[in-house]
Amino acid sequence: MFCGLNHGEWNYYYLFSIMMSNKEKGKKGEDLALAYFQNKGYEILATNWRYGSHELDIIAQRGNYVHFIEVKTRTNKMFGYPDDNVSKKKIQSMMIAAENWLSRNNNKKRVQYDVLAIEIIYKEPSYTLIEDVYVW
Repeated sequence: MFCGLNHGEWNYYYLFSIMMSNKEKGKKGEDLALAYFQNKGYEILATNWRYGSHELDIIAQRGNYVHFIEVKTRTNKMFGYPDDNVSKKKIQSMMIAAENWLSRNNNKKRVQYDVLAIEIIYKEPSYTLIEDVYVW
C-alpha cells in the first residue's frame, strides 16, 4: 500500500496523473464529458469551438436549450475540486463566445451555461454537473 492505494491502483493513478501532460488530461476529460452528455441524451453540436481567445469546450443541445459547457478535470485534490478553477472571467469568456456562436448559427433556442467537473482519482471517474451557471 502506498498513500492508501494498492499496487494496481497506484500504477493507474501514477501513469494517469503524473505521466500525462495537462493537455492529455484535458483531452481525456473532454472525451469522458462527450460520452457523459451523449448518454444523457444531449446532441453534441460542436467541441472546442473558438472565437478569438474565447473557447467553448462543448456546445450541446437538449430539448429547447443550447448548452455551453466548460469541462474541468482533476486527477488529484491537491489544487482543489475541478470546478474551483472556473472563474467569473471564464464564465464571461464563455458568454462572449456563445453570443458569437448563436449569431453565426441563427439559433433561437434558450441558452444555458454549465460546468462539468470530472475527478479521476481512482479508476472510475466521478462527475458533477453544475447547471445554469451565471455571473453575478
